[in-house]
Amino acid sequence: MSTRMEHDLIGDKEISNECYYGVQTARAAENFHITGITLSSFPTFIVSLAKVKKAAALANFELGLLAEAKKKCDL
Repeated sequence: MSTRMEHDLIGDKEISNECYYGVQTARAAENFHITGITLSSFPTFIVSLAKVKKAAALANFELGLLAEAKKKCDL
């Protein structure tokens, strides 16, 4: 499994390259096991969030702030 190093105010953290999230999300997942309910229990929320992110990417592309390659990224 390949990894990448990410950095936040706390320091460096190794994150799997298979993860689409960053260091803040990784720290939250480690530190906040309050309910035991994961986001995978809410597939509609995840799809909706992805749609919002796609709309933001398209808007940023139209403004010239996002490269064509990143705009076309299909996950």
